[in-house]
Amino acid sequence: MTNRHKVYLHSYADDSQLYVHCQRRNTASTTARLGHCVDDICHWMAANRLQMKSAKTELLWAGSKHNISLLGSHALVLHLRSDTVTASDHVRVLGVTFSSDLSLEKHVSKTYSASFHWLHQLRRVRKSLDDGSAATLVHAFVTSRVHYCNALYAGVPKMVTDKLQQLLHAAARVVSDTRKFDRGLTTLLHDELHWLDVPERVTYKLGVMMYRGLHGLAPRYLADQFTPASDVASRLRLHSANQHQLIVPRCRLNTYGRRAFSVAGPTVWNSLLCELRDPACGFDSFKQFLKTILFSLY
Repeated sequence: MTNRHKVYLHSYADDSQLYVHCQRRNTASTTARLGHCVDDICHWMAANRLQMKSAKTELLWAGSKHNISLLGSHALVLHLRSDTVTASDHVRVLGVTFSSDLSLEKHVSKTYSASFHWLHQLRRVRKSLDDGSAATLVHAFVTSRVHYCNALYAGVPKMVTDKLQQLLHAAARVVSDTRKFDRGLTTLLHDELHWLDVPERVTYKLGVMMYRGLHGLAPRYLADQFTPASDVASRLRLHSANQHQLIVPRCRLNTYGRRAFSVAGPTVWNSLLCELRDPACGFDSFKQFLKTILFSLY
């Protein structure tokens, strides 16, 4: 049904996403096409005794700040039968807040605020906790939030990752029961707690995702985002084909294009040692070796 309207679909447990791409001059026709697609879905759901909740339907126009500003107050709305869905400045998708300019600043700010709330609560009872219990609670309420979907931080400005790094520093202080200005924070993070910094966590996540995709352990829609150099006839004789490297597509915008998984993933994969890219390398060995290499950078 979505293919008939040339609309892309991603479905999750109880959440579905419809998305289309268009030039700014074609926004009106694209909105109409999306509306027709949603109408057909509503009819199909009604015929199968299902109901679409218009109140929970959200619309987001995503693009550069310049293009979004040109839409301004004339941003097109989506008509669902008797309901009208206006465009939002941000939407929450599987726990991640996306803004219309595709920045993650709002998501990071929410993560920062919620995590520090829990750190303040844990600091109040830290004297009553042993080290193991404190580490478990900090992971449950803080570091798991930093780790969640952190592959999205690939290519984001340093000011965004620095905010998350401050959060890790504060979490490490709670686990070790030390104060803000006590010395030895780097040693505490890397040598005692064995925590990677935020940029290295992103590299590790992307490396693991690429491994899973290349070995058939990831969803197909992720594996379709990259192409081995050995699969391209014109590159069979090149060194990259023998080194199990991937094709890195060109991107037009450095601020957005290089953050795409189809670009960031192959870029990280090609930067790994040849031993890690070897198809014979097991998954557990790959993760252990990659983490060892990342820790050696400190």
